[in-house]
Amino acid sequence: MTPITFIKLALMMLLQYFIWGAWYVTMGTYMTEHLNASGTPIGAAYGALAIATMISPFFVGLVADRFFAAQRIMGVLHVLGGVLLLAATWVSNTTAFYWVILVYSLLYMPTIALSNSIAFRQMNDPGKQFPWIRVFGTIGWIVAGLTIGFLALEKTASTFHVAAGISVLLGVISFDLPHTPPQASQQMSAGQALGTDALVLLRDRPYFIFFIAAILVCIPLSFYYGFANVFLNELGVENAAGKMILGQASEAVFILAIPLLFNRIGVKNMLVLGMVAWILRYLCFAWGDTAGNLWMLYAGIILHGICYDFFFVTDYMYTEKKAGEKIKNAAQGLFTFATYGLGMFIGTWFSGRTADNYIVGTGHNWAPIWLMPAYIAGAVLILFVLFFREKRQILAAT
Repeated sequence: MTPITFIKLALMMLLQYFIWGAWYVTMGTYMTEHLNASGTPIGAAYGALAIATMISPFFVGLVADRFFAAQRIMGVLHVLGGVLLLAATWVSNTTAFYWVILVYSLLYMPTIALSNSIAFRQMNDPGKQFPWIRVFGTIGWIVAGLTIGFLALEKTASTFHVAAGISVLLGVISFDLPHTPPQASQQMSAGQALGTDALVLLRDRPYFIFFIAAILVCIPLSFYYGFANVFLNELGVENAAGKMILGQASEAVFILAIPLLFNRIGVKNMLVLGMVAWILRYLCFAWGDTAGNLWMLYAGIILHGICYDFFFVTDYMYTEKKAGEKIKNAAQGLFTFATYGLGMFIGTWFSGRTADNYIVGTGHNWAPIWLMPAYIAGAVLILFVLFFREKRQILAAT
């Protein structure tokens, strides 16, 4: 890979995740402030991205990869996406807002796979080169949070304006990315696009237990994505969006520890540590405040690195190991569909309903709201510890 190609791909990843980080984290706060939204429509809006996650593999696998150059279709999708992000600020009710966000999500989610495809097709050693490109995505999310927080935009429509501007910019830049022609020779069925070839893995009892646990853990994850920023703003935490990037910073740090710990303690213990972190995070949120327990709010944010990396990154590593070379791509597709699609859809619906049950005046009684995902994570942890039994050679790293 030439230096100029590296720069282009790194910029692509940075802008790709800057867009997501600019509007997604604070969307619940925007809906509360400008649309007088309750928890249910906020949960539904976050669920739109989960629906798009379930649909996008069909578009990428059956259309984009076979008929269009990846960089060109990504450019078109981002330009159109920028228009829709602007349109999201023009509507004045939650129903219209939901449909705008749903259509936007249907445009945005395929660009995740397309950006990865563009990057991988330029690499001669993806195992070593891709992490150095993908880390710029995390940097982009962090820069977005810092920008929104520093400019005090998180309660305004400007979060969407910033994301829209960067989306159009990336759309234009995409046409100058390395040419990535369609792979028309790769005939893919709808089942292959969805990853159904990997359903055979569910016959394996340990993987089935793991698979169900991963879907259920997405319910606590949905509480954080949908309501953490609303929660911090209601408590009066200044520059909440800027402080929440500590979670992405910890994610970048803890991901470096995964290869070492994966070798030392194995898959099961990694997953258990991840679930314990979920419980601790929500206990910190339930009992934290801006007075004597402000440290608990920071701890809940910083625990994001362990929550996400130790569970979801380890999940992908375990899935690839169980699947083997022949169906590993289908297995990763099925796992993404089940967790970020089905699991997050259930979680966003449930978290919205839970938040609505604890409305007090113009705010919320947050302690029972945060205890709910702590209870769910605790129940999943108990079931996982009791029923997950894997062969020693699988639990150890390769």
